[in-house]
Amino acid sequence: MGRTFRSHAALVAAEGAHLGSSEWLEMTQERIDRFAAATDDHQWIHTDPQRAASGPYGATIAHGYLTLSLVNRFLPELLRVEGAQMGVNYGCDRVRFPAPVKCGERIRASGELYSVVERKGSSQIVVRVTIDIEGSDRPGAVVDTISRFYW
Repeated sequence: MGRTFRSHAALVAAEGAHLGSSEWLEMTQERIDRFAAATDDHQWIHTDPQRAASGPYGATIAHGYLTLSLVNRFLPELLRVEGAQMGVNYGCDRVRFPAPVKCGERIRASGELYSVVERKGSSQIVVRVTIDIEGSDRPGAVVDTISRFYW
């Protein structure tokens, strides 16, 4: 599962490559409630299972930003960069939430090494991460993550 890279040249050689998929993770109400508490976003579509059952999705749904935050959990399952002095999250581009992630559904990440650029002694990489929902044709999120690894 995932790929390991040990140099800028190895990253460049893999540009455009599929990185595989992570393990599945169940979206639980407990996780949704903890995120609601951390962000003060207690909208009923996230935190009230009884009301949400008769709402537009038939169940509570994860916050879009909760789904986005899990990208950080999944990235180490998609790729590892060894030998760098340091790696940092630089940001994200093109964040989209095509489908809601309902409570009880399982999600996983798949990734593509979208681009690799040398920046002042570092490798800046963009990994396009797709959060797949088990049994769904539409993903819960698609995000281009930007990371820098300093050699």
